[in-house]
Amino acid sequence: WSANQKVVGTVDGNDISIDDFQPKVDQSLNQYKQQFGGSLNPQMTAMAVDQAWNAELAGVLLNKEYERLGLTVSEDELFDLLQGQNPSPIIKQYFSNPQTGQIDRATLMNFLKSKDAQALQQSSMLQQQIKEQSLQAKYSNLINNSVYVTSLEATDEYNNRNKLANFKYVGLDYSTVADASVKLTDADYSAYYDENKARFNNPQESRSFDYVSFSIRPTAADSAAVKAQIEKIAADFQVSKNDSLFAAINSDVKVPYTYLSKGKLGDPTLDSAVFALPAGSYYGPKLIGNSYKLVKVIDTRFSPDSVKVKHILIDPAKVGGDDKAVKLADSLKGLISKGGNFAELAKTYSVDGSKDQGGSLPSFSRGQMVPEFENAAFNGKAGDLKVVKSQFGYHIMSIERQMGNSKVAKLAYIEKSLGASSKTQQAAYKAASSFLNEVKDKDFAKYAQEKGLKVSVADKIGATQGFAAGLDNPRKLIQDAYAADKGDVLPEIYTMTNEYVVARLTAVNPKGALPLEAVKKEIQPLVLNAVKAKLLKDKLNAAGKASLDQIASKVGAPVNPVQNIVFANPVIPGVAQENKLVGSVFGAQPGKVSAPVAGDRGVYVFTVDGFTNPAPIANMFKQKESMLLSLGQRSGQAAFQALIDHATIKDNRVKFY
Repeated sequence: WSANQKVVGTVDGNDISIDDFQPKVDQSLNQYKQQFGGSLNPQMTAMAVDQAWNAELAGVLLNKEYERLGLTVSEDELFDLLQGQNPSPIIKQYFSNPQTGQIDRATLMNFLKSKDAQALQQSSMLQQQIKEQSLQAKYSNLINNSVYVTSLEATDEYNNRNKLANFKYVGLDYSTVADASVKLTDADYSAYYDENKARFNNPQESRSFDYVSFSIRPTAADSAAVKAQIEKIAADFQVSKNDSLFAAINSDVKVPYTYLSKGKLGDPTLDSAVFALPAGSYYGPKLIGNSYKLVKVIDTRFSPDSVKVKHILIDPAKVGGDDKAVKLADSLKGLISKGGNFAELAKTYSVDGSKDQGGSLPSFSRGQMVPEFENAAFNGKAGDLKVVKSQFGYHIMSIERQMGNSKVAKLAYIEKSLGASSKTQQAAYKAASSFLNEVKDKDFAKYAQEKGLKVSVADKIGATQGFAAGLDNPRKLIQDAYAADKGDVLPEIYTMTNEYVVARLTAVNPKGALPLEAVKKEIQPLVLNAVKAKLLKDKLNAAGKASLDQIASKVGAPVNPVQNIVFANPVIPGVAQENKLVGSVFGAQPGKVSAPVAGDRGVYVFTVDGFTNPAPIANMFKQKESMLLSLGQRSGQAAFQALIDHATIKDNRVKFY
């Protein structure tokens, strides 16, 4: 039983444990942090979970396909991909010299030959990645080689993009028929549903809920209190004896008390203003966005934009304490100063992962390292050799290069958010609690209306979605919605950034074809237009077929000329995209008045003036090649989707995230 509680999902009988799944989610989240900076939001978490899940699906389903097809990567192939003349793109990514773009063979071989436990683990993971990429490439090539484009298909595609049509039309917009004049019947809904059933296939289960919100935005009194508070802080800041400590105690947002380059303060206006000030100046307090900013410029200077260093890290815990670590660091510094081999000493003494690269680190800019390490690297000069203490231990640092030169500033930074007071929050929570307790046995929408509350709708929400209409942090709400029955009021008050939310589950939409009742509300505008289309068709048919001018005169609409339309871009200037109309034009004979065509915006009759055929295809091979590239990409995606569609998959992610 306990083992089943850890199963995130099952793919064709293969259980996926949360213990194996979570590290992959964490890896994606760390990548998002590095890519986007700052804190993670629910949308990023949902993306990371989806990414890990899709990787699990691919791992199980594609490996079954590889085995079925007899696809393998031999030892000789793997050797060539690791260190041959045409290595894997992964090897090029990790081991290329950034200056030359060539693979650093010495670094690669040192890595592959290392007997260090961490390096062996990394090497095993790298080889597995390379195998998987090679198998994927073989599988993709099989699929790509199974598709082709005939000369007829290439000619059709070329004509669709280059053959021109000139025509005139008379159109009657659906808005010319008042909604109130149309009475929809069950037969109207059924007819539309039956004609468009394919549109109502639900690929995954989804749920819908109504909700009401109780605002926790700051009141006028809250805003006045924050303003008074920041003004007092500003006065005290002027006489503070310890700028960094004062800022740390009083700021809602912690900015490192170190040198920052321009662009690191988030807001361009604030950034430009602060970096224009001399040392000793104050900026603010100023309300920017949703918070007051108050800054003291402690110092300014010019500093490198980035630095390249190598280092040897000594862990005091592994050498008998700080005293011995200091002595060892000083001794190694002395050896290096006298010509000792830094790379060999790094391999022997360093506990950092960079030791297999001779202690060499990629170049870095400010804000990427711990403050002590960063300050030593940026405040020194190329060629310096120094011992630096950080939270990780003692570093023997050699500064190899310093690149660029720009202004940096050390700032004491205070930010006070314009938030709701505890009194405001308590009042909103009390109102939400009262509503939750009282609505359980009542009509949710009707009771909300009685209380003067707006009912919002979140429709067709997937189990792992990180967003819902109007809600910025809905994961717990969505989890509870998937544990509830239709009609249930969800059990909690859900906290968003600026509101408390009470919700009721209104629909459970299972995977597969949705019944008419499940989509009736959604399709109402489309059914309305379908009924209007019949009325407008009758009106146009009654106007005769002698000529467009006669029809236009009888229905009170103009004749509109259209020039140089192509089939592949069915947009009518000044109207909208009208696929049915343009498709009908390219299937019509010139000079004849068409039957009425029901489009997306209205009903149309038209006459084709003529077509202009393009010149013959100059290079049939290139035309086919271009189409094959697109077709190959679509085929690969379609093949994987087919594997998913035919697999037995149980997705339990909503229980965990």
